[in-house]
Amino acid sequence: MASNPAQPLLELHGIRKQFAGVTVLDDISLRLYPGEIHALMGQNGAGKSTLIKVLTGVLANDGGRMQLEGREIRPATPLQAQRLGISTVYQEVNLCPNLSVAENVFAGRYPRRGAAQGWRIDWAEVHRRAAQLLGRIGLQIDVTRLLSSYPVAVQQMVAIARALGVQAKVLILDEPTSSLDDDEVQKLFEVLRRLRAEGLAIVFVTHFLNQVYAVSNRITVLRNGRCVGEWPAAELGPAALIAAMLGRELAEQASQPAALPAFDARQAPLLQAEGLGQAGQLLPIDLQVRAGEVLGLAGLLGAGRTETARLLFGLATPDRGMLRIDGQAVSFADPSDAIRHGLALCPEERKTDGIVAELSVRENIVLALQARRGMRRTLSAADQAAMAERFVQMLGIKTASIEIPIGLLSGGNQQKAMIARWLATEPRLLILDEPTRGIDVAAKQEIMEHILRLAQAGMAVVFISSEISEVVRVAHRIVVLRDRRKVGELPGGSSEGQVLEMIAAQAA
Repeated sequence: MASNPAQPLLELHGIRKQFAGVTVLDDISLRLYPGEIHALMGQNGAGKSTLIKVLTGVLANDGGRMQLEGREIRPATPLQAQRLGISTVYQEVNLCPNLSVAENVFAGRYPRRGAAQGWRIDWAEVHRRAAQLLGRIGLQIDVTRLLSSYPVAVQQMVAIARALGVQAKVLILDEPTSSLDDDEVQKLFEVLRRLRAEGLAIVFVTHFLNQVYAVSNRITVLRNGRCVGEWPAAELGPAALIAAMLGRELAEQASQPAALPAFDARQAPLLQAEGLGQAGQLLPIDLQVRAGEVLGLAGLLGAGRTETARLLFGLATPDRGMLRIDGQAVSFADPSDAIRHGLALCPEERKTDGIVAELSVRENIVLALQARRGMRRTLSAADQAAMAERFVQMLGIKTASIEIPIGLLSGGNQQKAMIARWLATEPRLLILDEPTRGIDVAAKQEIMEHILRLAQAGMAVVFISSEISEVVRVAHRIVVLRDRRKVGELPGGSSEGQVLEMIAAQAA
C-alpha cells in the first residue's frame, strides 16, 4: 500500500453538529492523504452518515473547520463540494436507469459545441469521454446502451466514473459493496487500488470487516458521534477494531444468560434451512430451530441477520438451498405463505414496516389476523376489542385506550403491540428482528421476559439483536454471522466476549 506524504489532502478539525439541541457530532477530526483508502467505521448512530453530509455540503457544521489542500472550505451544497473535488457514491446507485451509460456519466454537464447551433450537446464527445472515463477504471462497455441493461455491479462502476468526471480529488464510497457478490466486490477493489495508485484519496464506509482489511491503509472509528481514534490498518486487528466500535474490550464481556426455559433438544427441528442463500445478499446458511427454543442471530451491522429473516419469511426469494417445516420442503412465494405455515415476523424498522401510525392500537393488533382471514371473514368489532384488550393486559401495553392512534404510544409500547399483532395469529415460530431497538431499558427487560415465556409455552423464536448482550441473555443457541455468512454456532450460556471473538476470528 502507498505510503502517506507529509501533508494531508483533506483535514477535518473539531467538527460539531447538533439537531434540535442534541449533539450528533462532537469534536470529530479526520486526516485523508492522497493515494490512500481510509476506512470510516462505526455502528449505526455512530455519526458516519452525518459526517459525510457535512463534508459534502448537505449539512452545515456547527463548529470546527475543514481544509482541502491547506485551504479552508465550507461547501454549502453537494454541487459546491463537487466543484472543490469531493465526490460521493452512495449505497443505492442514484443514477437514471432510463438514460444511457454516457448520459448518466455526464448528466447536467454535457460537452457542447457550436454557438451558431445553440451550443448543442456534442454526443460524439459525450460518448468518447464516457468510454475514456470507464476505461480509466478498467470497464469496457457500450456507453450508448441504457444503464438499466447492465447489472448493479456495472452501475456502481458507472457511478464511480461519473464521480471521477468532475476531476475528483476525494472520492467517498458509502457502503458500495452492499448489493454486490464476492466476485463483483473483488472487481470493485481492483478499481479502488488502481485509483489509489493514481493518487486519489478514498473514504471507504463499510460494515464488512474483511473488506476493511482487504483494501484500507488506515482506519478511523466513530462511536456515539465522537472520534475514538485513527490507526494504520496493519496495526489494528479485528478484535481491537470491534472493541473500538463497541466501546469495550472483548475480554471484559462476561454477560450471563437469563435462566432459560428448558426444551427438548432431541426433538426434530420445526424449521430447518439447508444452504439457503441469495446472491448479493446472503451466502448459503444452515440453521434449525425447535419448538420451545430461542435461536439467537448475532453479528455486527451488515452481517446478514435481517437478510436471513427475510429469506425465512418469504420477503426475499432464495436462489439456492432449501427450507423445511416439520421435515417437509416448503417454498414461500410471499409472506402470506409463511404465515399459513405458522411463521410470524416483527420487522426491524418498526416505524416504516411495522406500525400504521394513524390506525388505533386495536386496529394495529388485529391487522395480521384479519389479513390472514380475508375480507369475507371479518372480525366483529367486539371480537377485535376483546382480542386487543387481552394482549394489552398480557404484554402490559401502556395505553389510555385501545382506540387511540398507535403513533401516540411510546416506542416500547408500539413494539409490544407489534408482537401482539403476530401473537394473535397463533404462530408456531416468531422471528423478532431488533425488537428492543429504540426503547427504554425497562421496556427492553419486559420484552425479553415475554420472549422467554413464549418459548416456555412451546413457541420457537428466532431473536435478532445488534446488542449481543441481549442475544446471549435469552438464546438457547447462537448462530454467529459476519459479512453475510454464517461463521459458527455457540451454545446457550456463552459470553458476549465469545461471540465477539468468533466474529473477529479470521476477519483480517
